[in-house]
Amino acid sequence: MTAAAAVLAVIALILAAPAPILLARADWPTRAPGVALVLWQSIALAGGVSMIGSLLTFGLVPFGDSVFRGTLELGQYLAGASLPPDTLFTHGLALSGAAILTVHLLLNLTSTFVSAERQRRRHLHLIGLLSDPLQGRPGLRVIDHAAPVAYCLPGGAESATVLSNGLLRILDAPQLRGVIAHERAHLQQKHHLVLLAFKSWHSALPWFPIANRAETAVALLVELLADDQARRVVDDRVLATAIALVASAHTSTVSPVGARADAPRPAPGRTTVGPAPGSPANRVEPRVRRLVIAQPPLHPGMRAGVLAASASLLVTPALLLFAA
Repeated sequence: MTAAAAVLAVIALILAAPAPILLARADWPTRAPGVALVLWQSIALAGGVSMIGSLLTFGLVPFGDSVFRGTLELGQYLAGASLPPDTLFTHGLALSGAAILTVHLLLNLTSTFVSAERQRRRHLHLIGLLSDPLQGRPGLRVIDHAAPVAYCLPGGAESATVLSNGLLRILDAPQLRGVIAHERAHLQQKHHLVLLAFKSWHSALPWFPIANRAETAVALLVELLADDQARRVVDDRVLATAIALVASAHTSTVSPVGARADAPRPAPGRTTVGPAPGSPANRVEPRVRRLVIAQPPLHPGMRAGVLAASASLLVTPALLLFAA
């Protein structure tokens, strides 16, 4: 039990700082954003399980020779039995930490999704009131806004892709097709769920390197995945031009002339084809560079190795907990 707790603690420490820092600095994720996204999800999940598992396993040491037996004996103690004689204050502290961390993460995840769902419904309602459908294009709504804006609002049958008049003015037909394909890729691939999960992780543990770097990296990866879908519809340079035009218009627009004061803004957690508030350049520059400069695909061997590492990260903490 003690050895398993130590190994889990080491895994948690590696996944808390060195691993996410190295992955965030790597240049291969832009060549295989889907594979990189799987790895980020594995790091986040395995890191959380390892943290909680290490505390739980150490705290159960006095209660039994396995996690299962220790949990049963702990239940008897909670029901009124006396503590084992070798129980230390640190064991109780570890068990409390495991319980508090688990509840904190679950409550934060729940509150993040509930809040996002509430905002999404309110936003859909506003879009229905303040926008007009684009003729002949079901699911597309146009808002009267001078700034170039394009974003998607998930909602099953009510999903909508929102465009602004400013966007329609600066893009030609092929560029607009690329933007629409990009936004629909976000809806089809459920990127909002991935973004919300990492947003929850960051808000729960804002001081954790993995949480901060993961949310930033994942936000870029979902944009690259949507770009890859749009590349099937339009030429790479057409899409790159559309992204650059929207980005340059955003940087030059401080207060959009003619914009309606009550025009809805993109909801938190949404994805846009243009710069997102807070970090526009961080996403635009690598996206445009990737489209205009040909990059070789990730080697199949490396792709398989990354996926194998991702699977190992998910399996190892679980095996240690069952074997403890």
